[in-house]
Amino acid sequence: MRVDATAVSLSWIPSDSLTGGLKVGMDLRLSHWDDPLPDRVSGPEEVDRLCREDRFRFGNLLAAWAEVEDGRVLDAGLHGHSGLVMGSTTVSVGRLGATFRAASLPTIQREPQHAEGSVRFVQTVGGRTGVPLPRPVPHPPFVRWQAPTVWTTLALTLHADGRSEVELVGASAFPRHWVYDASGAVALKSGLADQGRWMAHSFGDRTPWADRDREALVVAFETELERRLSHDIMRGGRRPEVRRLPEGLQLTRQGDPGDELYLVLDGVVRVDVDGQPLAELGPGAVLGERALLEDGLRTSTVTALTPLRVAAVPRDQVDLAKLRALAATHHREDLLRS
Repeated sequence: MRVDATAVSLSWIPSDSLTGGLKVGMDLRLSHWDDPLPDRVSGPEEVDRLCREDRFRFGNLLAAWAEVEDGRVLDAGLHGHSGLVMGSTTVSVGRLGATFRAASLPTIQREPQHAEGSVRFVQTVGGRTGVPLPRPVPHPPFVRWQAPTVWTTLALTLHADGRSEVELVGASAFPRHWVYDASGAVALKSGLADQGRWMAHSFGDRTPWADRDREALVVAFETELERRLSHDIMRGGRRPEVRRLPEGLQLTRQGDPGDELYLVLDGVVRVDVDGQPLAELGPGAVLGERALLEDGLRTSTVTALTPLRVAAVPRDQVDLAKLRALAATHHREDLLRS
């Protein structure tokens, strides 16, 4: 029997994820933010199409096969189209524009790791934009001209029973990385797009090309209901207030009154009920719905585990029907108390 599977990571720049001069450039429309990626990517052809449409900054395409018999992997390898899918950067000034081809770094494909009944492939791809980004950095050479390096490291495990698993093993601190499994559905996402850390450290011997990968902060993908509500919040009528919280600060405290709904735009939070940790959630998570729908009191404490960016929406701007549907799927607090 032959087992085939493809995993993909696509990396993109969400709206308002940049600060400083890079944000000013976006605000002046010298370049552009990226619209959210689709929930499903069907294969290499669609990845190529999204690249031509300038929907992402770079992609990691990992396609593997294995010949199996009686629960054993007899042979395995990567398909030839595995590797980097690199986009380009267009800078506009008035009616003029210039497109900068990104600089691609060599794809790193490690030797397959065989175990009983499975084989695991690991691949790193990345590069840097062709647009210069002069900046001070906190270690030699203390000033850099070239843009920082971006990358993702994917792992794809094929099992003799036909299953496959994908992991985001490592990634640059910026931009946002989404990972699609063999079914084409989004399975994982990076929890924090940290522009400051990326600009200060992601070059030279602090990259996988010098055998120094960065562990990815990975969170589960949000539900379909959360994605619909997120779209309404960010692209509906009035633009929500965006707040930034430092690591360790509480967004909500159990028992306090509350009349706002929160959408996590960037970062990771911990949800605690009665002092017990219940969940860790990342970008796309919708928080605080029960206070709006019930007695107006917060039913959990939400703490920023990383620097956090959230959209805050007052009750009168929320579609309560959609919120009730979402609340019916959450009930995290009730699960802990049952």
